[in-house]
Amino acid sequence: MTSKINALTGSGGVAIEGDSSGILEFQSNGTTVMTVSSASQTALNKIINGNMLIAQRGTTGTAVAGGSYLACDRWKAWEASDAAVTVSQETDGPTGKFTKCLKYNITTADASITAAQFGMVRQMIEGHNIIDLGFGTASAQSVTLSFWVKSSLTGSHGGALNNGNEDRSYPFAYTVSVANTWEYKTVTIPGDTSGTWDTDNTAGMIVTFGLGAGTDYQGTADAWQAGNKFQPSSTVQNIGTISNWNVTGVQLEAGGAASNFENLQFSDQFALCQRYYAVQDAGVNAYSSTGVIGVSFNTAMRAAPTLTFSYSGTANRVYRIDTGATSDLTVSSTALSTTNFVSLFASSPGGWASAAGVGFRSTFVFSAEL
Repeated sequence: MTSKINALTGSGGVAIEGDSSGILEFQSNGTTVMTVSSASQTALNKIINGNMLIAQRGTTGTAVAGGSYLACDRWKAWEASDAAVTVSQETDGPTGKFTKCLKYNITTADASITAAQFGMVRQMIEGHNIIDLGFGTASAQSVTLSFWVKSSLTGSHGGALNNGNEDRSYPFAYTVSVANTWEYKTVTIPGDTSGTWDTDNTAGMIVTFGLGAGTDYQGTADAWQAGNKFQPSSTVQNIGTISNWNVTGVQLEAGGAASNFENLQFSDQFALCQRYYAVQDAGVNAYSSTGVIGVSFNTAMRAAPTLTFSYSGTANRVYRIDTGATSDLTVSSTALSTTNFVSLFASSPGGWASAAGVGFRSTFVFSAEL
């Protein structure tokens, strides 16, 4: 929906139009005179990649007990039970609204979920992005979570809103009425005036979709409480049955009602994802004769990232542009920046680093995930 502000001066007027794409359009007498990206505006949606379009790591992976980022960017999946779970980005969604979703597919069920076992999908939200919510203060605002869900299991499903320290939780339930059918859900959660809600570059808030949890991680529905809870008691235990659960269109916003999904420009959404994880297939120059290679990345990252690199699927390998040779590169140390540059101090391959300005090509992966 487009909003418009008119400032009339005599017979003329100026209109400023904005929509959920994050673009402001300036009009004079009905004619567009300038468009400006409003990237500096406070985003409506606290979730990044809620429409599941971006999958830099690939479109499928296997969930593990310690949690891992799989398929759709910014979404982390756990399978800490005896179940077997595949997580994937799928070309599916409610018709006319979304084209991609995240699928949590239980291929082997856990027949007896013990107290400490669980499965879940989470997004951890950087503390900088929740400052305006005022959580942990007397000014804490209510928030509304909205999403589209499709599950092979009907009934009361669960999730939670958690703080980054994982010691405050608000478990909630939502009902899947019809199996294998996209349904729209909204949950309004009162602001938490207690607890510690970090507002720096660490995890400030966590949106959790519980997909089965033992009693250690079950909580009381619709109430703030101490502890790390993933879903209310007596909600569906997805990992206990061979089944699948799909989600898309996830939005978390301030206030007591859900707005239309905030569809950012794809390039803007991609840049938000790259703050946490970036894959760059690029050529670089060895800018020193002492074995120093400089690599730049496109977006300022959340924190100093870890770095891995490969060429044609082989880890630690580079391609020399001038000769076409490939060789493994031994990195003795790195100097990492949180902004846009990393230096690799390379001790091999022999002779390669002795010539300043030699060009190399490799695929560089930077990770600063929460």
